This record gives sequence, structure tokens and C-alpha cells, in this order.
Amino acid sequence: MNNFRFLHAADLHLDTPFSGMSGVPDRLRAYLRESTFAAFNHLIELAIQEEVDFVVISGDIYDAADSSLRAQLRLREGWDKLGKHGIPVYFIRGNHDPLSSRRLRLALPPHVKEFGAEVESVTAVRRRDGQPVAVVTGISYKTAAVNDNLSLQYHREPDSSLYHIALLHANVDGQEGHDAYAPCSLADLRASGYDYWALGHIHKRQILCEAPWVVYPGNIQGRSLKETGPKGCYIVDVQENGEAELSFQRLEQVVWLEVGLPIDDLDTEEAWKTRVEERLDELREEEPGKITVVRLVFTGRGPLHTLLQSEGETTELLQELRRQESLRLTELDLHADSSLLPQGIVWPASLRAETGTELDREQLLSEDSFLGELLRLGDKASSDEELLGDIAAQALATLEGNRQIRRQLKELWTMDKADLLRRAEEMAATLLAEEPEGRLPS
Repeated sequence: MNNFRFLHAADLHLDTPFSGMSGVPDRLRAYLRESTFAAFNHLIELAIQEEVDFVVISGDIYDAADSSLRAQLRLREGWDKLGKHGIPVYFIRGNHDPLSSRRLRLALPPHVKEFGAEVESVTAVRRRDGQPVAVVTGISYKTAAVNDNLSLQYHREPDSSLYHIALLHANVDGQEGHDAYAPCSLADLRASGYDYWALGHIHKRQILCEAPWVVYPGNIQGRSLKETGPKGCYIVDVQENGEAELSFQRLEQVVWLEVGLPIDDLDTEEAWKTRVEERLDELREEEPGKITVVRLVFTGRGPLHTLLQSEGETTELLQELRRQESLRLTELDLHADSSLLPQGIVWPASLRAETGTELDREQLLSEDSFLGELLRLGDKASSDEELLGDIAAQALATLEGNRQIRRQLKELWTMDKADLLRRAEEMAATLLAEEPEGRLPS
């Protein structure tokens, strides 16, 4: 087997509209609209810089089935750049851009291979000497909803010693938050004989298995506060012995974040505003040349809890922070078609309070009171998962009859249980400890 290098990406979602965000200046909104294209340009530049032998993209290149002409032309522009450097592209269609979609089907250049509605395999070669290095297999979605287990159609070529790469747009083991299209199990993929499963569809970066490699690179550009953190692709180096090394490479131009800010040591409103501004400045320095869209979540206990329950105060602060950032935007040479910024931009999307009144936890744990007993039970449940499950089942029993709520509860229960317990305990303690005349959360 010959050593080689390839790039694995998925879920480009070119030309995502970014609707639903309020209070965003027009210049920033245009930049958000351009961000998927900027990330795609970074992908092309990375492939050329890293001198990969080929690129694989595992579905959802476009965001919509009726993709815009602009998106198609920008995609073709990227393909042409790769072609000038002799870098082939192998890709499949997903649920957002199935073969049945309405679009102007621009002709693909000869170095770009689109897999059709039936499983097909092609041989990829090493660019510098034309030596065969891998068998690449893929299948595209015929329609937007594919409910069959497509992975069962993949079969390794029995007489081939080449590295086998499978492109598949699918939901492995029923991951929550995404439609169960082309559902399959990790066991299905491991039994196939393929060396590397280049997956798409799930936007969270995950390596499900290393023998064989089963990899979701995530999408190349986050599109909302549901898709936080670094986004990008993998560069995969395959050695002569068939072992692979993966390197994650960031591509996103806009970073979406949810950031916690504790209030425990803050005594005044001025100290609170200063803390917020300092944290935004830190984010600006952490991501130079990028736009960071952030939700600030206030946590902890302290005298500012009552203030943070006032919608008027948090709204005024949010408006002031946005005003300041809008002024900074007007001072920069920011263009919607540019992928570079002279400095970082941090846009506060929202402020949220998950705080509580000041409590002496140790004192309450020693008290013979309802709240003391509640905290002691919480401590016990944190180390006893069976007890935690029993408590949750009893508390939620009356809600199980509603199908929609039942589905939401199922998704909620996939979260970190210790974190859920802490949040429930905080909420209960706050409600029980506040003065009767105090304003309770609605």
C-alpha cells in the first residue's frame, strides 16, 4: 500500500440564509450570509496548501434543494481552483441537495466525481506519480428523505489491497437532533471491511471509531447557537502500513459560542457590566480576524441575582453592547465579499440568567428542613444513577402522556445527567429560599 493524504469534509450548506436573528446590522448580516462561502474558500485553500491527493465531501453541499445560481457558480469556482492543482473531488448528495432537487445542473469538470443513486466505486490515485492508493465508494440520495440502511450496500472489493473509503450521509445509531435518514449502526459499518467511513449529516464533529475509522467532521461553518465551537474538516494521512492519522483543521469564519459568566464575586451593577465587557474583549482577542456570535449565560449565586431577573436591565445592557459593536463595525473596512478582518468582531446575540440567590449550602445541608433534605437527596443522587433515574421518572410521570413533551424529555435526558441535576437543584433551592415577596421566575 502507498502512503497518501486526503481531505474529508461534509455539510457545506452553501448559501445558508441565516434568518431569524434580530437586531443585526445590515453589514454584519451580509457577512453572516457570506460565511459559508468564506469557509468553503478556506477549504479549497487548505487542500491546495496541504497538497492533498484528493478531497471527499459527504453530502449537503448546498443548503437547499433549489440551490441558488450564486451557490452553484461559487462551487464551480472552487472546483476549478482545485483542478488547476490536479486535485480530484469525490462527493455525494444528502438530504438537503438530493439528486431529485431542482437546480441548474451546471456541468461538472472532469476531475470532480459525483456519485449517483446506486453504490459505485472508483479508484483514487496519488497525484505525484499516479499510483493507485484508494478505492472510494459512495451513493447519493435520490430524494430528500431516505429511510433505507444504505450502508448495507457497501462491500469491500475482496481482491484489492488498496485503502477503502466509504462516503455516506447517514445517522449512525439514531443520534438525536438530526433526522434518522439512511439509519445504520456502528456495528454495520465496522462489519463492512472498509478502512475509513467518511460520514456526513451530523453537524457535531465526532470520531465514533478508530478501527475502522468512522468519522463525522461536522459542518464547515456553524449557522446558529445550536452549532457552537470550531468547525472545519479533517486532513487524513494514510501510511504504507494502512494506519491513518487525522488532523482537524478549522475553516469557519463565524464562531458561535455560549459562554458562562459567574456572578458569585460581583456586588454591584457596575462590576457586572465591567465583567461582561472584559469577557467580550477576551473573546475578540481569542478569535482575531473572525466574527464571534455569543450568548452570555450568567451563573452562580450572589446579590445580583435579583437584578438579573429584571428583563429591563438585561435588555438595556444588551442594547448598549450591540451599539458599541455596531460602532466598531463602522470603523472597520468590512466587506461582505471579504474573508479577512483586521480584528475580531464579537456580536452579543443574547443574555440569559441561570443564577440564584445567595445560599449557605453547608449550613442548609445540616438543617432539619425541607430544603436541607432536598440538597442531601441531590448529593446522594449525584453518585447513584439508579436513584437519579427513579427521581426523574416520578417527577416526569405526569408529562409522559403528551407525545411532543415525551420526545423533548427524551432529548433532554441524553444531556449530561449531573448537569441536569445541578440545574434542577439550583432552581428548586432558589424558589424555596427566596423571600415570599420576592419575584419568582415565571
